[in-house]
Amino acid sequence: MIPKLTAVCSFSAVAVLCGLAVAQQQQSDPYAPLKAPLYNTAKAKLLSGKQIFSFTQSKFDPAGYCESAKHYDFTWFEMQHSTLEFKDVEAMIAACPHVNATPMIRLPDAQEWHIQHTTDIGCLGVIVPTVDDVDRALEAAKWARYPPVARRSSGSGQYANIWGINSLNISPQSFYRRTINDNMLVTVMIESPTGVANSYDIARVPGIDVVIIGNNYLSSFSGYPQGTPQYQALMDKVHENVKKAGKIFGQAGAQFAKGNPLSSDSWMFQNGPSNDGYVPAGGRGGRGRGAYNPNAPPEGEKPEP
Repeated sequence: MIPKLTAVCSFSAVAVLCGLAVAQQQQSDPYAPLKAPLYNTAKAKLLSGKQIFSFTQSKFDPAGYCESAKHYDFTWFEMQHSTLEFKDVEAMIAACPHVNATPMIRLPDAQEWHIQHTTDIGCLGVIVPTVDDVDRALEAAKWARYPPVARRSSGSGQYANIWGINSLNISPQSFYRRTINDNMLVTVMIESPTGVANSYDIARVPGIDVVIIGNNYLSSFSGYPQGTPQYQALMDKVHENVKKAGKIFGQAGAQFAKGNPLSSDSWMFQNGPSNDGYVPAGGRGGRGRGAYNPNAPPEGEKPEP
């Protein structure tokens, strides 16, 4: 008699049968994790040790979004400081669902319904600002992934039609459900001295993938201008704690991608250079990775006096 799947298969013939039974069980289980190449290309680049840069989309403009998204690593849909609504972002993603720039939203908070909407419309990442304590980090992680690792609920949306395309003999919904936890990119922002003090405990929360410094607001909250020793000390502390927690470190200010003591270990940035020299309409954005000016302030920020 073939033993139960939880038993040890000790004989070679039985082991083969046991392996086939396990494979069949995994194929029939709509919730079993499925290892597959990452379709979140921004996350794949981070895990391979590459810096990634975004462009910021703050208004409803499907044509402009689709063009800019060809040239960057990820899209920073700005919903903390814009009038964009989820239906706007949903429509832009649907207009060109498989462009180069991985769609992510910076939310105003870590509420369940905000993160649920973000994932259901097809985004592969969330960015939660002003994380000062573990509670807010836990909220960010809790709603971004499905059980058993977190508590995202199953709902309707365009996510499976976009990311469920596969060559396996399973439905798009099942493929998405079994692969999205690996593809989700949860990023939190440290923007205050309180967040700096708690940065190790924040970074070590399971499900947090990246911790980035909100450079402009860290200066505002601390009172230290960017470029001063006091400001650098705050940056160094966050970096030290994020690395200690085994997570990926980044900065919102792309001017820190080069020329700073932390540049060689900073990986994720808002704005910055495009991959190929493309400049969005209006002259915003970088001039290609090789020609980027590391001292230029990020979009919307003025140089410190």
